[in-house]
Amino acid sequence: MGEDVERRIIKGLFTVPLKNIILVIVGLKGEAHGYEILKELEKFAIGLWKPSHSNLYTLLNKMVEEGLLEPREEYRGRVRRVKYSLTEKGWEYLKTSNDLALRVLYTSVNYHEALKKKLEEMELKRPMDRETVRTYLELLKRIRDILDEEIRTIEAELTGD
Repeated sequence: MGEDVERRIIKGLFTVPLKNIILVIVGLKGEAHGYEILKELEKFAIGLWKPSHSNLYTLLNKMVEEGLLEPREEYRGRVRRVKYSLTEKGWEYLKTSNDLALRVLYTSVNYHEALKKKLEEMELKRPMDRETVRTYLELLKRIRDILDEEIRTIEAELTGD
């Protein structure tokens, strides 16, 4: 698969949840300016995609208007920077979307496994290189750990502990 096709696929994966990813980045950092967010998005998309500066700042401004982010201006000499932090509404939005994201992640892994089997049946499966397999294994282990923790939390709530 060519790099251009991979870029388009990665871009498509991030088009819808970009707002959520930005909220996670800002929430985890506590405060971040646009360039920091852009670099984190690029890392998140394994270097294959990042939004344009204009698209990112348009989305950040929209998120400020929606009350999800709070802007704060700072100056370094004559250079103006806007740092963003999450509002209470932003944290609530993130909490709700995080709960939904866990369900979506589970569904995505199931689809991935079903597609892998289908490609094997059709003899279209490409062998994955060892590094990709290692990365996928680590992802599955992290998902398992998250789900195990969630199960313990829910079981404790149900038993009243």
